[in-house]
Amino acid sequence: MLFPRIRDLREDHDKKQLELAAYLNVKPNTYSDYERGKINIQIDTLIQLADFYGVSLDYLVGRDDVPNRKQRKITK
Repeated sequence: MLFPRIRDLREDHDKKQLELAAYLNVKPNTYSDYERGKINIQIDTLIQLADFYGVSLDYLVGRDDVPNRKQRKITK
């Protein structure tokens, strides 16, 4: 499954694929395959990425346009 925000967040944070592969403890080609949607990403890996970028899982996988609902102020 393709999650374009994984690449977008990496580029927005000026990180290289090698850095993220090392952080996730995977081979660089594995991380590259994640970004290209060639292999599925395990949920624990998605959680690590969400934590790394400080975003929600829903944002990371494209289900929400708000990066972190916890930081969003709700007014009545």
